[in-house]
Amino acid sequence: MTRRSASLALGAVLTALTVAMALISLVWTPYNDTVLDIAGRLQPPSWAHVFGTDHLGRDVLSMIMAGARNSVFVAFVAVAIGMGAGVPLGLWAAAHGGLADDVLMRFNDLVFAFPALVLAILITAVFGPGALTAIIAIGIFNIPVFARLSRGAAKVQWTREFCLAARLCGKGRLRISIEHILPNLTGLLLVQGTIQFSLGIIAEAGLSYVGLGAQPPAPSWGRMLFDAQTMAGFAPWLAVFPGLAIALSVLGLNLLGDGLRDVLDPQGKARRA
Repeated sequence: MTRRSASLALGAVLTALTVAMALISLVWTPYNDTVLDIAGRLQPPSWAHVFGTDHLGRDVLSMIMAGARNSVFVAFVAVAIGMGAGVPLGLWAAAHGGLADDVLMRFNDLVFAFPALVLAILITAVFGPGALTAIIAIGIFNIPVFARLSRGAAKVQWTREFCLAARLCGKGRLRISIEHILPNLTGLLLVQGTIQFSLGIIAEAGLSYVGLGAQPPAPSWGRMLFDAQTMAGFAPWLAVFPGLAIALSVLGLNLLGDGLRDVLDPQGKARRA
């Protein structure tokens, strides 16, 4: 097994574990992650509580599993929003060019001027803090990412002979974009989707850390880190395990994205080698 295939396999395993943990938490966790047990607060890792308990007596492993559900859901929906809106915009701009292309690029520049955190603050003023705020903020930030990517790749496809042949057959720009160009962008969008998925998990944790993401009692990895920052000296497990969950899930998605890029773009792999 080569180093690249090993990285792909490791990324797939870590990503599968994150998704599996989120799905399992829908039906089972070792303990109820919302039930308080003040008498059992701040217990170190043991057989009864593998990752210990927090300052309110909640089982840390159960909270991490439930937090995975929240992080995966927010990141997945945000990527779906970005891809669902950004890809059609990019294809449209590449197909028409001219003013449509210029308008899209200026829209991209405008959105990029407002990071997800700033967008979350603005959206919070309207909707209030919560998971919906995180989804909207991260999703809006993803739109220009996919729009710019699909626009650039589609422009290259429009110079190919099969597009000219399709136009000679009487097909319109919309039909060519859907039937011929979009299938050729699937691999590229899949790789970018995994990257944005990992960034979405980080962004969700960051928004929750500052109080703009999921609100208590809903567990969140970022919120767990915020609660643990004043207790790291005498209860380090409260910060170590949520931090590891974020790091391993992001590492897995990045390795998966790199592996898929090498598999789906062998020419690019040869150039990088």
